[in-house]
Parts: sequence; structure tokens; C-alpha cells
Amino acid sequence: MDTAALRHAAAPAVGSWPTRRARIAPDRPALVEGERTVTYAELADRTARLASVLAGRGVRPGDRVAYLGVNAISVFETYFATWLLGAIAVPLNYRLAAAEIRYMLEDSGAALLVHSADTDALAGATGLAAPVLRVGPEYEAAVVAADPLAEPPAVTLDDPAILLYTSGTTGRPKAAVLTHGNLTWNTINQLAHVDVLSTDRALCISPLFHCVGLGQVTLPTLFKGGCVEPLAAFDAGAVLARIGEVGVTSFSAVPTMLQMMVEHPGWEGAKLDTLHTVLYGGSPVQERVARAWLERGVQVQQGYGMTEAAPGVYMVPRGGDLDRPVSVGVPHFATEVAMLRDGARVPVGAEPAELLVRGPHVFAGYWNRPAESADAFVDGDWFRTGDVLRVGPDGWADVVDRQKDVIISGGENVYPAEVEAVLVRLDAVADAAVVAVPDERWGEVGAAYVQLREGADPTDDDLRSHLEAHLARYKIPKYLVRTDALPRNATGKVRRVELRARAAADLAAGTRR
Repeated sequence: MDTAALRHAAAPAVGSWPTRRARIAPDRPALVEGERTVTYAELADRTARLASVLAGRGVRPGDRVAYLGVNAISVFETYFATWLLGAIAVPLNYRLAAAEIRYMLEDSGAALLVHSADTDALAGATGLAAPVLRVGPEYEAAVVAADPLAEPPAVTLDDPAILLYTSGTTGRPKAAVLTHGNLTWNTINQLAHVDVLSTDRALCISPLFHCVGLGQVTLPTLFKGGCVEPLAAFDAGAVLARIGEVGVTSFSAVPTMLQMMVEHPGWEGAKLDTLHTVLYGGSPVQERVARAWLERGVQVQQGYGMTEAAPGVYMVPRGGDLDRPVSVGVPHFATEVAMLRDGARVPVGAEPAELLVRGPHVFAGYWNRPAESADAFVDGDWFRTGDVLRVGPDGWADVVDRQKDVIISGGENVYPAEVEAVLVRLDAVADAAVVAVPDERWGEVGAAYVQLREGADPTDDDLRSHLEAHLARYKIPKYLVRTDALPRNATGKVRRVELRARAAADLAAGTRR
């Protein structure tokens, strides 16, 4: 899908965004970065030349080509050139430590590392002697001087396309192997849920080392011939301004980004009338944030998924439901869902249970981890998501919590996400996370880490009274801890492993209320 799309898709000219009809032409812009514009014809040509450069450095079909750096045109060129060669792209999280990057390079067996200038120190600190191609004058000169790859090898939908390392919220990261078919079917799923035209201009603000940045809006827009503008870093004010400046039509984000835009001083004056698609995933958004976007005339559509599903599984349909602003919606077009209860596969239902997923977008397994790959599936091809969902009779679903994050207190299941959602309803609470800590009487109890808004100072009694008004007593955390910030990974998810360790230390030290 990816290379063929480059040859045939197109986008509107920069500064002129026709609304009457879509057309496909190679001279229309595919990617914009600052003052630089690359048309589809130019992108196809540069991709073929870069593929020759990579081949000249020894990259062969099945080899892994790693990329380390912020969102940029060079990221797309590297991915597409890698795929044109039948090789496998390995995006790396530039926010990690050198030791973590080294682990991923070694684990993937990368044949080549392509990195941007902003990651010079990080790339050098890995200590690996693997061949390196630095984005800059060397990279540009090599691309310009190379002849386009003459005879690309055959690549099928079943061939691996990309290794995406999981966020590492538990243990060491492992790489999910996504095939060309997985990426293609996820794109089709997205297009079945979201209207995308060649006249669209999408911002790519989520990092391209993550499935949200790659799969929710970016690849579907390129597939249809739209224009994508990758942003090197997220800045709430800059994004709000850019929407109005160039007529941005769509973007995907994680909930913390949506919240930061709503809370930015430029929110009220921002021009958002060109936006027709704002997708988010990774974790639930706070209800007040979703409603703030709705009040500005923009429906934010939650998409639920995971790296292993490339990533889409559920999405809120166009039009949504004002009574369910934080629901994850209904399954995607080519997605089958079931539930796992008491070790057996059962149909979806209102009783919370672990979600099972299968479909052509579900990954091929974990890189070099046959045992973990086998454990990830039940009944052959049903992937165990590890997430607890509740599904209504109309098929709309709500994510209750992660299976492994459930607190079992006195034999009762306590879902941290439910408690957190109640806490953030208080105007005084900016954010909250609840984790389990050991308890002699109940086995486990909750410890709530509460991040307050500036100037707010509710008492413990205020917090507990609010919780008691909305939750059963057994769900109320035993401990309340104030915190300046919650530990999060690059995709905005709370690092619960880290928070549980911190809670245990705080409990031992008596740092609690």
C-alpha cells in the first residue's frame, strides 16, 4: 500500500485548499515542513533514490532500518525507502535514555541507524558500531547523487513492515511486528470511520515512533492524496495558531494534548472552523475536555486500540453521542471482538470482561519472542488485549480498565480508571492516578495520587466526600497523596509500574494522608 500510494496519490497546492472536488495529481504537495514542500512526484523520486542509498549501505530485504529523531519529512522518506527495499522500519523513541535505545537496536538487530541532527548525542551515546546515516548535508547529498532504485524486490501484504516497541509500562519493551497488510487494513478501517479527502491538510503532532502518530490520520491522509505536515514538537499554542493559519482539517493526538490546548490562553481566540476530524487515543480523555471541544463545534472522536492492532479497534462514529462523550464507540469495519471471562471466550456483553480482537489488522506477533507471541492469543487468532471493556446492547463500548491494573480489595474488583474519572470531576483536581498497595486486612487497597490545579487546596475530607457521593465505599482509595505531576511515558500514559513502586516507598516512609 505505502509505496503504491506515493505513485498515485496527490494533495492540494499549499495556500490553496479547494473544497469543490478532490483530484489526484503528482504535482500536489504530500508533505510540508516549515517552508519546505515535497510533492507526491518528488516524494516518490526521493524515496526511490534513498532506497538505492540504503541498498548501497548493505540493506537487504528483511533487514531492519532504525530511525531516531523528531517528526520530519526524513522520517517518511526513510520508512518508504525501507519498505521499497522489502526491509523493516524500526522507529525509536528519542525521549528514551541511551541504554534503552541501545537495547532496541540490539534487540531488533538493526542493520543501519538513520538519525536526525537533534539526536547526535543520543545516537553517539549508544556505543554501537552499527552503520549510521545522519540526516543533514550527508543525507541530502547521498539522496541527490543516487539513481532511483531500478528493480524493487517483490513485497507482499504478509511481509513485515515495521517493528513498533510497546510503551514499556510493564517490564522491558518488546517489538510488535506489523505487516504491510496490517497497515493497509488499519488504513481501510480508518477510512470507513472517517471522511478523508485529497483536499485535506493534516497535522502530524503525535510522534511517528508511535502507532497513533502513524496510523490514525497520517497514513490514511497520504493514502487519499492529502497533505501531511509533521511537527517536530508539540506546543499547544503553536498548534492552535497553525490550525487557523493554514486551514488544518485534521489531526490525531493523545488526551493530554487535547487538554493542554483547551487550557491554553489562545484557546478562546483560536480559529477552528476548518477542523472536521480530531482523533485521539492512548487513554480516555477527561469529560470536561471532550465537552470543551464540542462547545467549539469540533467533535473529538475517541479511537481505542493498541500497537498490536495497528492500532484501531473501536472508534466513535461521525456524529458521536453527546450523552456518551468519553465512550470508545463501535468496532472498526474489519474488526471482530469477543470477550474472555473465566478463561473462556464469550460474546460481548454489559458485564466487564477482557476484550479479545481479531482481524487482518492484528499483528503477526512479537519480534523474536515466540513464547510471548503464543501467550498473546487464545483460540488460535484471538488477541488478548489485556483491557477490560463494558459493551452495551447497541455495540458501544466503554473501557473500564487494564486487566493487570485492577485492584482486588477484599474480593471486590476496583477499577482505577473509574475512581480517577470521579476525582477529575472536581474543579480543584487537574489529574489523578490510582494504584494498588498491599494491605494486611484487604489484600490490596488503592493509593490515589492527586495533582491539584494551581491555587486549589481541597482538604482530604473534601476529596473523600466527593468520592463517597459517587462511588461505593470499597472503591474509595485508602491513601490520598498530593503530587506535582504524574509520571507519564511518551504517549501520555501513566507509568503505573513506576507509580506503584513510588506508592510502596511512600507507604513505607509514611508519606501519605
